[in-house]
Order: sequence, then structure tokens, then C-alpha cells
Amino acid sequence: MQPIEKIVVLGAGAMGAFYAARFAATVGFKVQLLADPARAALLKEHGLRINHQTLKLPVNDGSRHQSAADLVIVALKHHHLATGLPLLRKLVGPQTLFLSVLNGLDSEALIAAEFGAERVLLCVAVGIDAVRTAEGIQVAHAGKLYFGESRNQPASPMVVKIQQALDRAGLAWETPADMQRILWWKFMINVGINQASAVLRAPYGVFQRCEAARAVITPLMEEVILLARRLEIDLGEADLEEWWRVLNRLAPEGKTSMLQDVEAGRPTEVEIFAGKVVALGRELGIPTPANAGILRIIRALDVMAQEKIQGGR
Repeated sequence: MQPIEKIVVLGAGAMGAFYAARFAATVGFKVQLLADPARAALLKEHGLRINHQTLKLPVNDGSRHQSAADLVIVALKHHHLATGLPLLRKLVGPQTLFLSVLNGLDSEALIAAEFGAERVLLCVAVGIDAVRTAEGIQVAHAGKLYFGESRNQPASPMVVKIQQALDRAGLAWETPADMQRILWWKFMINVGINQASAVLRAPYGVFQRCEAARAVITPLMEEVILLARRLEIDLGEADLEEWWRVLNRLAPEGKTSMLQDVEAGRPTEVEIFAGKVVALGRELGIPTPANAGILRIIRALDVMAQEKIQGGR
């Protein structure tokens, strides 16, 4: 199996920019950014500003055929998948593999529906604190990628191929035996810290030092654990404790993606967090009052942000 060489990054936000920059800085990789025409034009003109450096990479808007990518890293917001995935059609070949670093439980299924499940691996990024500021994107901690097929005993050849590419780029990774459990663990984290940070307008440091702030997170995560157990996903209180250890390693000034969205007046991902929890709870007959409450609050924040944008026109 040929090693990975050609990498396409779909989405040049904080996380997409970080992974694009890391692979581009490594000898042996050819990295290309993919974006819609308007965003592509801006990227061509200004490049990426990450950790106080400007990086110019080849940019494609999906309108022209090129040699197929070996690896596609999908780093869009979930609500942009429907318009973003078609941009890849001229860049995908028989050998192309996919890693999605999106939040939530559903992005891999959407990619698989478009390009085939046999090439899409499960993946979550944990511990990365990429923040978009007026000066560009800042990344203090790269975190770790957990990825693989649903079960990995042993790892398949395509998983090994990506492991080798991540090693070459100096990126930390782990391939768990039970990747579904890790997918739900990250979902639990997002449901807790992302949503609590959005309503409290609080960076990681607040949750590191404030017991009252952590008390907002706990019931949100506990509802995810109840759902997971009903679905026979091996998630429990020990996984919640592991999250507190991860939290304490993050930069205190770092912010979740949802907090950054709220501060910028962008639509949030609340529907794939609390919205998903509430829907699953209704389906499984499990009460989810904490997530139902925060769903109403963040939906209201989204509406208020949209009204402010429309009022400013």
C-alpha cells in the first residue's frame, strides 16, 4: 500500500488550518485547501495566519479535476457539510481515505453516503485548543487524534497507513480497540464543555478553577452516559473523570468552538449536541432535562445573533 502523499483539507477554520499547516511543514506531503469559490479567493489572496505566521498553500474551489487525494481531512462546521462535500467529487479516487474532525456523531455517516463507507474512518480530536482571533489562528496544544474503524483488533492496513502519516507529521494519535466508545466520549465532552462555555461565555480557565461552572457541565454529560448505556456503548463515570484531567491540561485562555461561534454571532452546533441528546432521549424513553434546558437557551442565542445581523443590514 502506497504511503499517503496528497492531502486535501476541506475547511480552513481553526482546526483545518492547524492540520493543513502541520502536514505542509512536513517533507513528503502535498497539501491543498478546498473551499467554496468565495472563501477560496480569500485564501489565495491572504493565505492562512496561524501562530503569528502566514502560510500560503494551493487552494482549490472544486471546479477542476486534479489527481485524486490520498487523504481528505474534513474540518467544516457540521451545517456546512451539505454544500461542502460536493466540492470533493473531482478530487476523490479509489485510494482516497477520509478523516472527519467534526464534532457530533453523524459526520462520518454523511461522508459515507456521498463517497462510500469503506473509505471513511471514525475520528475525534481531543485536547486541541485552536482559537481564531483578530490576529489569526492560535494553537497552544495540538491534542491527540483518536481514529480507526469501529473495531481495531488488529488495525487494518488503511488505519496503519494513516498512523504512519500522522507519525511523519509529528501528530499524536491513538487507535482504540473500541472506537465507537471514544466517539461517544468525545460527544459527551462536547455536550458538556461546548454548551456550558457558550451560555456562560467562559474560556477553559473558568472551568478549571470554578466548581460552580463545572456543575453546569456535569448533568449535561451524565445524560449522554445514560443514553450510551441504553445503546450498549461502554461509557461511564470514569470517562467523565478522564475529561476533567484533559480539561486541566488545556490553555486557560482557550475557548471552545461553540463559544467562539457565539462571540462571533455565527450559528452554533447546538442541534448536533443538545438537539441530538434530546431527540435520542425521546426515542429511548430517557429524560434529558439538562440538555432540553440548554437547547432552549442556545437556540435563543442563535436567533438573537441572526436578528442582530439582519438589523445591521
